[in-house]
Amino acid sequence: MNTVFNFITRRYSRQGLWSLFLTCAFPLHLWTLILVFRDMSWVIERTNVWDAVGVASYGMIFALAESILIFIVMALLGFLTPRQWDTERRVAFLSLLVIVIGGWSIFGQARYVWNWSLPAPLFQFLISSDHPFRLLYAIYLAAIVPTILLPVYLFLKSRNSTRWMQEFMERLSTLTVFYLVFDMIGLVIVIVRNLS
Repeated sequence: MNTVFNFITRRYSRQGLWSLFLTCAFPLHLWTLILVFRDMSWVIERTNVWDAVGVASYGMIFALAESILIFIVMALLGFLTPRQWDTERRVAFLSLLVIVIGGWSIFGQARYVWNWSLPAPLFQFLISSDHPFRLLYAIYLAAIVPTILLPVYLFLKSRNSTRWMQEFMERLSTLTVFYLVFDMIGLVIVIVRNLS
């Protein structure tokens, strides 16, 4: 057990892991709260306020579980980063990846939630082509890959990128801690609802 702890502390500090977790939790909790506020009135109309609070509580608990899972995956990915990087640079790089990928994940779900579709001429072009799915995937890759590779490239080339990401993560951390308070409240509500 001591060797595992020593292996982890060679790459991360306790503060660095906490910052990475808060960054991993931010996009999931932000999106969960957007969906909760979107659906709250609909649930209240169908049932009552207490059921709507229960639905929101379950959503927050699932967001917390997903945040922990993503945090574990990102922390493990950190072991693939260069050894000469210090903890701050490693955590800043992983946080950048979390924010960019989280933004694309939110966009992907938002397309279905708000029924966004491709422009009609592009849709017609895809239908008339011999391989519409291949073209669609190529369009998505052409949009997604540069928005991931460009921030990563700029991060790797800039000397100030770690400091910028740390400042950004500090601003997010206050908000994310507030989200975690909602998680704890949601956990209490779910326990009370299941006991009553």
